[in-house]
Amino acid sequence: MKALIVTADDFGVSLPVNEAVEDAHNNGILSAASLMTGAPAFDDAVARARRLPTLGVGLHLTMVDGRPVLPPEQIPGLVGTDGRFFNDPVRLGAALYFSPSLRRQAGAEVRAQFDRFAQTGLPMDHINGHQHFHMHPVMARIIAEIAPRFGSPPVRIPYEPFARSYRAARQDAGRRLWNAVFFGAQSANLAMRMKSAKVPVNDIVFGINDSGAMVEESVLKFLDQLPDGVCELYCHPATKTWDGIDNLPLHYKSVEEYRALIAPAVVKKLASLNVRPVTFRAAFA
Repeated sequence: MKALIVTADDFGVSLPVNEAVEDAHNNGILSAASLMTGAPAFDDAVARARRLPTLGVGLHLTMVDGRPVLPPEQIPGLVGTDGRFFNDPVRLGAALYFSPSLRRQAGAEVRAQFDRFAQTGLPMDHINGHQHFHMHPVMARIIAEIAPRFGSPPVRIPYEPFARSYRAARQDAGRRLWNAVFFGAQSANLAMRMKSAKVPVNDIVFGINDSGAMVEESVLKFLDQLPDGVCELYCHPATKTWDGIDNLPLHYKSVEEYRALIAPAVVKKLASLNVRPVTFRAAFA
């Protein structure tokens, strides 16, 4: 059996992203969205989600390159003088191993993000992390402790197998192989912790190697590589670009990704495969 989840990350970061999520769910193949609880357009995202009961809204845990939920003075080791998280996941990842104080701050911020999501009243469909930072062993442990209190929503395992990825793209073989090895190793620990906590996980994802470039042609090719099991295809759609510190990376083709989600050829392709995108919760029902 094939279960496909089509997810938009960074829900809440801007109105163009929120608009894309709503339209791609109503008129395209989008089945889920990952909500940033500290993002500037969070309230607008929640309002849209409340009128989209079939959209699976999950928690996009943010510890880098974004805004916290807690006041900066409560998490001084995680934020800069501007009150934003640092944008260096490698440095933060190393520091978490050696600093008990930083681990306590990270735990408090993660709990605050869970709580803010819960306050929306939306069912939590899934959990993942901005820049996949939820793979970090410290984050994985925190999630395994907290997730059962929120109904044990499934957690994204960001592993894209090399063979299927390369067959779809036919380029960047070395990078795709390296990412399969790196993310595979990191994901193994995450999957083990989640399964020990009885938290479901997907089998694979598509989007790791083509982040910001899941355009129509790419999506069609990845759909030809769907395996049995639970597969997530994720992207970063937006109806337009925007300026400001909370914008997406400049090389992202977010408008084209949005158009791919509503493209008639993509909708027709899924119909020919007899695959209907579902939420994370539905994939494990």
